[in-house]
Amino acid sequence: MDKSCLECGEKIIGRSDKKFCNDYCRNAYNNQINKDSKNLIRNTNNKLRKNWRILETLNPDQKTKTTKLKLLNLGFDFNLFTSIYITKAGTTYYFVYNQGYLPLEGDYYALVKRDS
Repeated sequence: MDKSCLECGEKIIGRSDKKFCNDYCRNAYNNQINKDSKNLIRNTNNKLRKNWRILETLNPDQKTKTTKLKLLNLGFDFNLFTSIYITKAGTTYYFVYNQGYLPLEGDYYALVKRDS
């Protein structure tokens, strides 16, 4: 039975389980299939990286305070973080990798850095 390449339609020669005529067609096919999810992941990772850079810039030492307005003006996205840490006392810290923030009263935030 003749099989044809899933990308270009050329006749496939070789192993019976081959789906593509060459590496170029295999890569082109898989890149097209994964394009949407890769864009979503890339954009989300870029936003997380931006959040991390903002926290790193504002918190060069282990601990500091800042305002919500300052974070927003720098483009911080409060919807994106990598983990949540809840202390025994019930305090919730939000982390972007090793940089964390804790909402305080009056639109203030405590910024902390977790040891890697």
